[in-house]
Amino acid sequence: MATKVYKALADPTRRKILQLLRERDMNAGELAEHFDFAKPTLSRHFAVLQEADLIQGTRDGNFIIYRLNVSVLEEALLAMMEMFGLEPGETHEKK
Repeated sequence: MATKVYKALADPTRRKILQLLRERDMNAGELAEHFDFAKPTLSRHFAVLQEADLIQGTRDGNFIIYRLNVSVLEEALLAMMEMFGLEPGETHEKK
């Protein structure tokens, strides 16, 4: 699972989608307004994010409403911090 999450987070477009969904749940059309991609391209990004369980989609009539799955994102970030020996809330200054 972690590999899928990190692969999903590696792409700047997918990170932007996650940032937008952090603000509020949105349908595909609302998300598409923030990008200059064709809808099939965005659909592939949504599929990768769903495969990693970072977002969930719920059908509402003709629309799919996407929402951020915060718990999976939080787990991935905590695992990454642990891998680098960082503690939550810890700051590091360059010397």
